[in-house]
Amino acid sequence: MPRIAGIDIPDNKKVKISLRYLYGVGPTNALAILREAGIDPEKRAKQLTEDEVAAIVAIIDRDILVEGALRRKIQQDVARLRDISSYRGMRHRRSLPVRGQRTQSNARTRKGPRKTVAGKKGVKELGK
Repeated sequence: MPRIAGIDIPDNKKVKISLRYLYGVGPTNALAILREAGIDPEKRAKQLTEDEVAAIVAIIDRDILVEGALRRKIQQDVARLRDISSYRGMRHRRSLPVRGQRTQSNARTRKGPRKTVAGKKGVKELGK
């Protein structure tokens, strides 16, 4: 199993798919990396030579934030938004959707399970 940026990528998949197992590498980045390294994207990961793996690792280390460094950067960005009390920071702090989605009828993923509030069910009006 080739090991790139400290992560084992799957052997039996094409290289363009295997690279996506790295956090921060999507379809476009994967193809750009392979184009720069001069590797056929249709090649299987187990067919890569040591030199090809080294070329991929060098390109990723030089150009792209992946895995722990990227996660850390995202956490720092969110913490900065919270600290400056921006609108987005307040939404993050309250665990509400940040990008303008409606919350009256949706947003269950972000808000968590429903919290039922006891209502007026069964209370009869007096004076009638």
